[in-house]
Amino acid sequence: MPQFFIEAPAGIAPDAKRRLMREVTDAIDEAYHMRPEIQVWLREYSGDAVSYDGELYGDEPMRIVGFLEAPELASTDASRKLTSAVNEAIGTAYQGIANTDETLILMNRYPLHAAGFQGRLQSDDPEAVEAIAQLNA
Repeated sequence: MPQFFIEAPAGIAPDAKRRLMREVTDAIDEAYHMRPEIQVWLREYSGDAVSYDGELYGDEPMRIVGFLEAPELASTDASRKLTSAVNEAIGTAYQGIANTDETLILMNRYPLHAAGFQGRLQSDDPEAVEAIAQLNA
């Protein structure tokens, strides 16, 4: 169920994309133990479609933003490790293409009553309730 969205410049090679996706998935799985329910989305932009302080990036290296949309996670240590691993994967994939020194990762965590899947709240799914209870025990 965890989803990770990467907003980044276009331009990395297909092999680098595959490695990035795999490494981000591994980092999320390390924190959440929810494979095969992890998805990673890569949204690519040209410099003329992103601004910083109102000015288009153009050919300047843009900052990357990542968004984690996932269930609540009680462990601050797991969050630290996740942030570090994702930041490292992004830094490797985009070295020389983006401003990887200033990658922002936002973690949006939801209680099960605030997430729906397959037409029902996750709080109504006994398997989801048990999985999150074990994760946060």
